[in-house]
Amino acid sequence: MTLAELTACIATSWSPQIGDPTVMGWFTVLSYVVAGGMSFVVMTNQKGRLRVFWFLLGVLLLALSINKQLDLQSALTAAGRCLALAQGWYEDRASVQLIFIGFVAMTGVLFSVGLAVMMRRSFVQNWLALTGLGFLCTFIIIRAAGFHHFDRFIGYEIANVRMNWIMELGGIAMIAANAIQLLRQTPAGR
Repeated sequence: MTLAELTACIATSWSPQIGDPTVMGWFTVLSYVVAGGMSFVVMTNQKGRLRVFWFLLGVLLLALSINKQLDLQSALTAAGRCLALAQGWYEDRASVQLIFIGFVAMTGVLFSVGLAVMMRRSFVQNWLALTGLGFLCTFIIIRAAGFHHFDRFIGYEIANVRMNWIMELGGIAMIAANAIQLLRQTPAGR
């Protein structure tokens, strides 16, 4: 399959549009923007690796706010479906999805451990943001895989609250809570 064929195939099942025009969708976008802005404010009070970490975290959160409504992970899912159909392994996609999810989970854990080691001197002050980041990234990437059992789980509701809201907003809230904690510790004259 050529790149032009793949692009044409993706275009038949995906186009950029507002991915979640609900109140909760827009609330999630706002949460990403606020947490991203808070990350930039925290960054101004940090030095070295922590300054880079909080800057990149802010950039990532703002990018995710845009992605939330453009639904770019659906384009990734469409690309996977197109490749599976073209290469003849669509019927066996469940095993490929499981391998992908396992790879993503392991990568997420290794990434989180790597960040924790890199930030070991400041881990106590930043563990909540690191946990939220790992949680959020793993959730988003696995969701992009389009694994139906996972989609059913995140669509499950408890007292009219969907699991995907709890998972996505939970990761954002951990990052924002860590930012608030660090901002409270900043001396007033700074």
